[in-house]
Amino acid sequence: MKKRTGLNICANLIGLVRPLTGFMLGAIAMGIAGHLCATFITIFGGYALLGLLGIPTPLPIQGLFIGVGIFALVRGILRYGEQACNHYIAFKLLALIRDKVFQALRRLCPAKLEGRDKGDLISVITSDIELLEVFYAHTISPTVIAVLMSLVMVIFIGHYHPILGFLAAAAYIVIGGVVPVFTSKASKDYGLRFRNGSGELSAFVLDSLRGLAETIQYGNGEERLEQMNCQTDGLAEDEEKLKRVSGRNSGLTQAILLLWDGAMLFTAAYLYRKGMVGFDGVVIPTVALMSSFGPVVALASLGSTLQNTFAAGNRVLDILEEVPEVEEICGKENCTFSGADAQHIFFAYGEEQILSDISLDIPQHSVIGIVGRSGSGKSTLLKLFMRFWEVQEGCVRISGRGVSDINTSNLRNMESFVTQQTHLFHDSIEKNIRIAKLDASREEIEEACKKAAIHDFIMKLPKGYDTSVGELGSTLSGGERQRIGLARAFLHDAPFILLDEPTSNLDSLNEAVVLRSLGEEREGKTVVLVSHRQSTMRIADRIYSVEQGRMS
Repeated sequence: MKKRTGLNICANLIGLVRPLTGFMLGAIAMGIAGHLCATFITIFGGYALLGLLGIPTPLPIQGLFIGVGIFALVRGILRYGEQACNHYIAFKLLALIRDKVFQALRRLCPAKLEGRDKGDLISVITSDIELLEVFYAHTISPTVIAVLMSLVMVIFIGHYHPILGFLAAAAYIVIGGVVPVFTSKASKDYGLRFRNGSGELSAFVLDSLRGLAETIQYGNGEERLEQMNCQTDGLAEDEEKLKRVSGRNSGLTQAILLLWDGAMLFTAAYLYRKGMVGFDGVVIPTVALMSSFGPVVALASLGSTLQNTFAAGNRVLDILEEVPEVEEICGKENCTFSGADAQHIFFAYGEEQILSDISLDIPQHSVIGIVGRSGSGKSTLLKLFMRFWEVQEGCVRISGRGVSDINTSNLRNMESFVTQQTHLFHDSIEKNIRIAKLDASREEIEEACKKAAIHDFIMKLPKGYDTSVGELGSTLSGGERQRIGLARAFLHDAPFILLDEPTSNLDSLNEAVVLRSLGEEREGKTVVLVSHRQSTMRIADRIYSVEQGRMS
């Protein structure tokens, strides 16, 4: 994970606000006006007190009370408008950020997501992005409001005497600038540890739920519970540290407020004794300072609360800024499928060499079989034809063109890929198959299912094709899920079909039906079969053997 400074995270997050600049300016304008109304309610009260003492005031007492009433009414309206704008910006941006994150995940998939904890990703997409609401609704405009509001009040207080103005400026800087920086440093990396721990706990819980049957079967529940409690206790400890820092920050801020209020009162009184200001120069600056700390106090409290938010923002930015292993290609001239081949390819996952000097030829309208032990690189070879990764050496070609020189959408349209584990969405059988061709008719879907030997099974279900498959296809057997994956491939109707152990979960009868369908497709399709089964290889025109990353 890339560790960024708070300023760097702020700059990146603020950059996302550009589409909503108008709303942000509106929130800032209403915030400044609203805080001025609130402050001048108290200031007008001070003027009223002076009036009762017979000291001249800018308005008569009746006018002052009318002004207080107007300020109170306008303050409520402006506060509502400011909060409405801020929260509209926040929630609109959260939607935009989620969209950007999903686009980033699509770019990173599958190369950089294959080994990532899904629970941790879910934590980023949900709770981490949700935490950014604090930044967008309660940080950006409040910071600008605090700066501009302080500037206005410094000028107002300073017109009684420059020393009072400088004193007010120092108070605002200490409370709104020094205190949050000090608190942020005191928080250390507790926020980042808490967010990372939350992601790890989410991943652990998701993993535990998926493996609940195995946990019960082998009596591993106590150990899993102990591990979960250990992670939870660690999170609680980090959260306690964050809240302790926040409590100290609140107490420190209130103490400093009283000190500055006292300093203003004693300084003004000293100037009054020296005849440098009138009695109003004592009352009004003191009252004005006391009543104008609201915006900077809000900044002071951000020192600790933003630690959690910055940690969440750091995790979100990690995904948005991560460079994909394979860039999407566009702008090239589309091509049609006329065969494929691989020439002297080398591929490694990091330091682990998987394929070494692999070459094979896949003529159009042929069925090519690939056999070999588990871990020999057969599945990786298919993924290189899909361009899920780039080869380190050699060339993988479709229709005589390197796969890295073909538009990604064009490449996907020419290929159908069925993996060993078919992922099913929590939806109906029909919709799970239809993702292969969104505009497919019901007849096309049924025909694809017949080729995959799954149609008769579906028709026996109470709701037929409208039957829900459950979460991750939990209501179906492994063989049934695999046949739905095959139905997708048949429905996609691509000229180049890559099948990774397509019949591993099928009985001999269903395997025979699927193989017969593939055999009937050979006139219009090119098929690559990866399998351990000799029975599957009987339809292959040519068989390659891959052992320890080398081909024979």
